[in-house]
Amino acid sequence: MRRRGVTVLLGAVITALLSIGVLAAPIPYVVLGPGPTVDTLGKEDGKEVIQISGTATSTSKGQLRLTTVGVQPDVKLLAAIAGWFNDEKAVVPRELIYPPDESEKQVEERNAQEFAASQTSAETAALVELGYPVQVAVKNVVAGGPSEGVLRAGDVITKVDGEAITTAPRLTELIQAKPAGTVFNVEFTRDGKATSAKLTTRAQEGQPPRIGIEIEQKQPHPFELKIDLDEIGGPSAGLMFALGIIDKLDTDDDLTGGHIIAGTGTIDDEGRVGPIGGIAQKLVGAKNAGATVFLTPADNCAEAKSNAQSGLPLAKVSTLDDALAALKAVRDGAQPSLC
Repeated sequence: MRRRGVTVLLGAVITALLSIGVLAAPIPYVVLGPGPTVDTLGKEDGKEVIQISGTATSTSKGQLRLTTVGVQPDVKLLAAIAGWFNDEKAVVPRELIYPPDESEKQVEERNAQEFAASQTSAETAALVELGYPVQVAVKNVVAGGPSEGVLRAGDVITKVDGEAITTAPRLTELIQAKPAGTVFNVEFTRDGKATSAKLTTRAQEGQPPRIGIEIEQKQPHPFELKIDLDEIGGPSAGLMFALGIIDKLDTDDDLTGGHIIAGTGTIDDEGRVGPIGGIAQKLVGAKNAGATVFLTPADNCAEAKSNAQSGLPLAKVSTLDDALAALKAVRDGAQPSLC
């Protein structure tokens, strides 16, 4: 059949479908596309994204842009068809974004909570990198527990069996890694004086081993730090926030070297970078924003390579230190470690 005939037939089919409302009917899919990118070193809606007061900050010649994914939640068949034929978009089952047991509002609330948590972890990891260590302090001693009469509120736990305690989750992890009845040597400081004690873990039925304390994580620093950014959800901006904080507080170096750097990735208190969703759409957003390199979580490398954008190298990062090394390579005119 000639091309004109095919076109006429296809038009007739679409017209017929439209006449019965099929193409206008909602379907259980969502369309993902490139979302906005935000320079964590700049302003958004007239406000600094990363706000620091009480100490000197630097101004970068380049940009550190976090990337996002736009979600079209209410999709009709015609929009889905258009999405399937658009290389910059993806059509995925609705349940992957909005689980059946959660409403859209609940998903948005969860994303907001994850976004707030990512900011906290970004701050923790960045300040550790800048020389402001985390302190894991005793908030309360449980009456009748293993630590009663040994530890006090305000004690700062520094080591367990010789291993440094760098975050509150790490202390919990070490204590619960061995069975109840294990004796640990716990080092701590009290009123600035270092000391240690032996503590034997206990566990109630069905519960993990404990040493009978409530803990809190502190990170003293002589300035105020706030991240002010609305309408972004999820944890994937953590890495770029951490880099933005370091760049602003490090008055000796411009991490960007004048380049536009884009990236994505979760980050935890220890500075470990985790994978994210929507890497294909984020790469398109980064390319459109003029990025010259994309910081890519190691676990996303395979997917990123299969959706690579021309002229946008994929720097492989597993930790905050990896990201800093990649930025140094870019500044030095060298090639960072790639996916």
